[in-house]
Amino acid sequence: MTALLELEDVEARYGPVHVLHGISLAVEEGSIVTVLGPNGAGKTTTLRAISGTVRRSGSIRFGGNALKRLGPDGVARLGIAHVPEGRGTFSELTVWENLRLGGYTRRGSIRPELERVFSYFPFLSERRRQQAGTLSGGEQQMLALARAFVLRPRLLLLDEPSLGLAPVLVAELFRIVRELNEKEGLTVLVVEQNAHLALQAADAGYVLEAGHVVLSGSSEELRADDSVRRSYLGY
Repeated sequence: MTALLELEDVEARYGPVHVLHGISLAVEEGSIVTVLGPNGAGKTTTLRAISGTVRRSGSIRFGGNALKRLGPDGVARLGIAHVPEGRGTFSELTVWENLRLGGYTRRGSIRPELERVFSYFPFLSERRRQQAGTLSGGEQQMLALARAFVLRPRLLLLDEPSLGLAPVLVAELFRIVRELNEKEGLTVLVVEQNAHLALQAADAGYVLEAGHVVLSGSSEELRADDSVRRSYLGY
């Protein structure tokens, strides 16, 4: 497989605060890659650097081409969907309206895409007229994920999808992501606090500490690493 996404010596900052210090990583097309690390390690900032929502330097290549500072809209048009931490649904809009917003970069009718998404999230079809803000936290997370799928992205950036969710919903969410990966070849880069679940779902991973990549390898290699087992897997 070839790399769909490549980061080389990427640095990022918020004002004077330097967060990423020369991050380099690669995500092969059709794979699921996870980013692990403690709070403040730079995991979320890595995703933001890719999606153009933070000041950064260094090289980011997507599909073999340099990913310029396009901003979120330009990045979305290239086929990158970013589901940020905290869901980010439009609470005052209906489920249907939220999903339609997911296809704003597509030309023509998006109804076929919406029906495709409903096949993965059938409960959303039943609640299409319901205001998004009245959904449970888990349902809103599913809606945010479904909205990203309307874009039919080549690359999904997924930030802490399990945060605040019941284990049964987390398992279902990862099941759907894995199904899309296997059936449609969706490439996924996921930041996840649940290392057990992330390494079970992913093909490979990176460990960040203080804005540096300190470890990388296949999921099997990371699960077998003593430092990962002690710090993230609890045994």
